[in-house]
Amino acid sequence: MQPATRNLQPATRNLQPATCTIGVFDSGIGGLSVANAISGLLPRESILYVADNARAPYGPQPAESILAYSHEITRWLIATGAKMIVVACNTATSIAIDSLRERFPEIPFVGLEPAVKPAAAGRRVGVLATAATLNSPRYLALKERYLADRPIYENPCVGLVPLIEQESSGSQVLAAKLHTILDPMLEDGLDTLVLGCTHYPMIREDIQAVCGSGVTIIDPTPAAARQVRRLLQEHDLEVEASPSLLSGNFPCTRVRAHNFFATGSSQPLQRALLSLPSLNDHRRLLVPNQSL
Repeated sequence: MQPATRNLQPATRNLQPATCTIGVFDSGIGGLSVANAISGLLPRESILYVADNARAPYGPQPAESILAYSHEITRWLIATGAKMIVVACNTATSIAIDSLRERFPEIPFVGLEPAVKPAAAGRRVGVLATAATLNSPRYLALKERYLADRPIYENPCVGLVPLIEQESSGSQVLAAKLHTILDPMLEDGLDTLVLGCTHYPMIREDIQAVCGSGVTIIDPTPAAARQVRRLLQEHDLEVEASPSLLSGNFPCTRVRAHNFFATGSSQPLQRALLSLPSLNDHRRLLVPNQSL
């Protein structure tokens, strides 16, 4: 069976292809955690964000579908003016990023993987990630390299991503779900927890409240933002401070503006952005599916 497609067309309303934005995509609002870290670290850069929430969650879906979605969204982002693509989804990274780099060699890509290496400082490590990520060769190789000599507690967190899309931080429904996932790990002496899905940093405070202060939570988003900065510098793609200068070979806009597109409803994005002022203060467009 062929995966469904959205037939995305380049966005033209109030956008220009030469704005040289950083393209970011995820299955929903989770990638906002990465976009927020990028916005905080790179205050002159603009972000073009796609939430593929009409086809979310990605985790339970066949790999060929996720691969097709990732290629489709990447083509749209490039056509709409992205100079770099951040695959702000651990599942899509594990399945699609090698193929994307091969298909679009002129575009720098940054992906998200579970932060297994820094977790090696712990002795009883938990990993929260989708089943697709937990079974991916990338994750299995990282686990074998850095965590082979200690207990690892893994949970695919079935149903958690849709809850994060629907509920605000502090929700009792979220708290109950997190207790179901985390209490068995905590009973076995968990001391380190890896957030292996970009949705999970959106509820980091809720996770910390369940775990308590004795558990170190590892969030990969700051490292992803630093990698974005490094690649922008390496490829001479940074927006310059002076409005009279070009950025590398690109005539980038001097007006910082973040644009957000959803393949489904925009309501989850609306709600999440209100708690992310670094993104929301520079929001220009927030477009639901009928405008794509």
